[in-house]
Order: sequence, then C-alpha cells, then structure tokens
Amino acid sequence: MNPLFKEIRHSPLLWMLAFVPTVLVVETIAPSAHTSLFVLAVLAIVPLAALLSHATESVAEKTGDAIGGLLNATLGNLTELIIALAALRAGEYMLVKASIAGAIVTNSLFMLGASFLLGGLRHRVQDYNRAGGRLHAALLLMATIALLAPATRPGRRWTWAIPES
Repeated sequence: MNPLFKEIRHSPLLWMLAFVPTVLVVETIAPSAHTSLFVLAVLAIVPLAALLSHATESVAEKTGDAIGGLLNATLGNLTELIIALAALRAGEYMLVKASIAGAIVTNSLFMLGASFLLGGLRHRVQDYNRAGGRLHAALLLMATIALLAPATRPGRRWTWAIPES
C-alpha cells in the first residue's frame, strides 16, 4: 500500500480518487440527482483510467511488448464495457450500439492519427510494415462485418430513408 500512497501524493490526477466513494455516497443519499451523479462518475473514472494505464504499463515492462499491448488493448476499453453493461441492464440498446461504434472510431482513427502525428514530430521518416498493416486492416474489416451481420435478417429489405416522426 505504501507505493500506492506515494504515487497518489506525487500525482495530482490521482487526488481525484476521492470522487469514487463520493459517487457511492451521493448515489445512496440522492439517487434522483442524475446530473450530479453523472458529473461525479466522470470525475471518478478519470483517475481510475490513469491507474489502469499505469498498471498495464508496469505489466508490459515485465512481460514484453506483445503481452503489454494485448493487455492495453483489452483493458483500455474497460470503461466502454462498463457503460455498455449498465446500458444493457437499463434496456438502452441504441446507446450500447453507439458506444461500441464510438469506441471503434476512436481507437482506429483518432489513435492512428495521433500515432502518426507524434511519430512524425520525432522522426522525419517513418517506416511501416506492409504485411502488418494488411493484417490489421483485414481484422478491422472482419470485426466490422461481425458487428453488422446480426443486424441483417433474411428477407429484410434495406431502406435508407429517414423515418417520419
């Protein structure tokens, strides 16, 4: 526990861990204060995500880049999984679909662009593995097809018109 307390003392971001029990207390005292609960939950998730990132980096130092990258990719989307499970319990299926789509777009486009930008700031010329790029593009295509396939039903006609409300 001492290394954890030492890390919290030296990182102001981790001071926000105080919001974790605060969310639980406010939820039991005033469960109908939805806006307050949302803001407090967002403030509580930020240091938890930082701790998760620090933990995966520590594991990656010991196990190597491959295992560390797998853990980072798996646990990096933990917040989306928690949101999706809570929305599924509430019956908000469209919110789950939007959350998954947003996570895919964020991970594939934003992170790729940020990697190009930061890599270009340090190195004028960057080399990329073509075979690895093809593999990852094919995996992304397969994942997209796997997400779209359950939405199609035999005999269903595709319509692109906006429904009238």
